[in-house]
Amino acid sequence: MTEAPVPRAPRLDDAVDAAIVREISLDARATLSYLSDRVGLSVSAVQSRLRRLESRGIVKGYRPVLDAEALGRPLAAFVEITPLDPAQPDNAPELIAHLGAIEACHSIAGEAAYMLFVRVPTPRDLEALIRDIRAAAQVNTRTTVVLQTFFESRPIEPAGYPA
Repeated sequence: MTEAPVPRAPRLDDAVDAAIVREISLDARATLSYLSDRVGLSVSAVQSRLRRLESRGIVKGYRPVLDAEALGRPLAAFVEITPLDPAQPDNAPELIAHLGAIEACHSIAGEAAYMLFVRVPTPRDLEALIRDIRAAAQVNTRTTVVLQTFFESRPIEPAGYPA
């Protein structure tokens, strides 16, 4: 009989850390002064906590939210990939990592092995990308084109520390 895995303890020290994470999740450009006002600590204390969160890998980086359409990549799609031969090595992510139009690659449960999120300029570019994915990784694909996105990149609420 196997035991159930033990849940991983939160790596946040307390509710103040959770509040800092919540605030930078909403606005990665929030100033230390703003964060200080929001969480009730001095600027230097917030800076120290933020550095600790970064060093622990809880805060992995800061990214801008970009307008894909303005950048010439208005067409988004999800592409499921399944190996042609189930016995082939499971190295598809490494084989397709060089394809810059792939924004995300997720290992998934179900018939497909991976779900990719891609952004391209045109349907013709999507067709070429799918061809490149198939050739590089020796996979079958199933593509779903995104018609409209209502929300994405939502803030992550720290578990165990409700707002």
